[in-house]
Amino acid sequence: MRVSRAVVDCLVANGIDTVFGIPGKQSLPLNEAIDDDDSLRFVTARHETAVSHQAWGYAETSGEMAGTVVVPGPGDMNAMNGLKNALNDCTPLLHVAIETEPELRGGDAIHETPPDTYDNVVKRNVVVKNPESTLVEVQRAIEAAKTPPMGPVRVGIPKNYLPMDVALADPGSRTRSASRSPPDEAIENAAERLAASERPIIVAGGGIRSAEASEELRAVAERLDAPVVTTYKGKGVLPGAHELCIGALGGSASTELLACIGESDVALAVGTDLDALATRGWSVEVPESLIHVTLDAGDLGTGYEPELGIVADARETLTELDSSLRERAVRSAGDRSRANDVNTKTETRLERLVGSTPPITSVEALRTVREVLPDETIVTADAGGSKVWALNAFDASGPRRYVNPGSWATMGTGLPSAIGAQLANPDSPVVSLTGDGGLMMCVHELHTAVSEDLPITVIVLNNADYAIISEEAERNYELQPQEYGWSHAPIDFSSVAAGMGMQTARADAPEEIREEVTRAVGTDEPVLVETKTDPAEPQATAWMQD
Repeated sequence: MRVSRAVVDCLVANGIDTVFGIPGKQSLPLNEAIDDDDSLRFVTARHETAVSHQAWGYAETSGEMAGTVVVPGPGDMNAMNGLKNALNDCTPLLHVAIETEPELRGGDAIHETPPDTYDNVVKRNVVVKNPESTLVEVQRAIEAAKTPPMGPVRVGIPKNYLPMDVALADPGSRTRSASRSPPDEAIENAAERLAASERPIIVAGGGIRSAEASEELRAVAERLDAPVVTTYKGKGVLPGAHELCIGALGGSASTELLACIGESDVALAVGTDLDALATRGWSVEVPESLIHVTLDAGDLGTGYEPELGIVADARETLTELDSSLRERAVRSAGDRSRANDVNTKTETRLERLVGSTPPITSVEALRTVREVLPDETIVTADAGGSKVWALNAFDASGPRRYVNPGSWATMGTGLPSAIGAQLANPDSPVVSLTGDGGLMMCVHELHTAVSEDLPITVIVLNNADYAIISEEAERNYELQPQEYGWSHAPIDFSSVAAGMGMQTARADAPEEIREEVTRAVGTDEPVLVETKTDPAEPQATAWMQD
């Protein structure tokens, strides 16, 4: 059987129906096989950096895996940014990289890079050694990507193997390992501590989303009446509108939120590694009684020493914990005053940034957008100042309805991930929230959305500045206000998007935002809505902690 055909059959058999990439001479044998299969869609991006971000957005919003295909060298290395993002976020994807022919390696063949270049940006990096083993390696890669803790897996296939017709080794059948169950004794110990707690708190990470454990999280939180803090990647695992959800942990977390954590007597951290980004280099004060549930034993003790560490699946742990708590008298039940107090004070802080005349603040723009979006809307947020404000001022309505990069924090993800999200969820409205800085890092993908006829809505908050950098440059380094802005050379994103065939609208006041965003989300074509925001507005980190 031809190797390229076998690879495609393997993807389809494993439920992969979408592949993102940019074709090149080296990948054409595989592209031909993809084109021959009606059940597999190839999405042509405009830059390889976007390819892996598109696959990441696909998986983040659907729970299903997509594939990527790139040429050697420049293609592969451009995609590394998104691969590292997916690795940090434990997001599964299959990255098929076309490799230099073995007999040419070491001779500076076109695009040649040493295969081990990619070892540290993927969960596993495999180079196919001979054509007969290709199918086995691809199948193993898919299984590795989907095995918790999940992540991207790279498979390098030499170009000259793809058109070969050889006897391929059979990968055989393999049952994926069952999810890791928590020990009974650990559950009893955790339940005992939490039931006796007067001031419990829950820190919920992206592992809740991966384990499909949002309902189990809600049950435990409501049984304890415990405030819930999410990490960057956990935003949405408990809807932001829920009474017990008090916000996101990170550099911009409010003084009141941090105090609520520090004053708690027991913390349950589930589905999170409590990384340095979320905890500000582990400087956030947490209770001495810390129960840490994670799939990676290496997370335990990295930043905080847990009183009780549990290496287990988040969903199973929360299910059993809720069952055990049900049989106990829970001391904190019935008291939601702590969560209400944090939320009231957060609202007071944000209200001070609402009601300005144009150019309006990011907070007013984001809150206005949230008002008009249906709950089922999938929202992708780019990195940058707008994302940091969104962590505080934009409620996520569900675990797979909000996407933002975690600790890798790379800019230029918002638009590509929206493209992936729309392909994975064709019946759901998809909105990308981005700043002008982030959009310029992936502006070429506006054309991909048009070319693929994807009805995404791109909302760009345009302050003509890398404002989050300029603000710190002025505050801490005596540089000029708006040092890294370009008001002297403004970008008209509406014109840029229109030039790529996209519908556009301008909306600079709240009533205009309501009207234009409602109209855009209701159409069946891609639309860019440009909103001018105040470059001199306060940045979230300083504002939420003054």
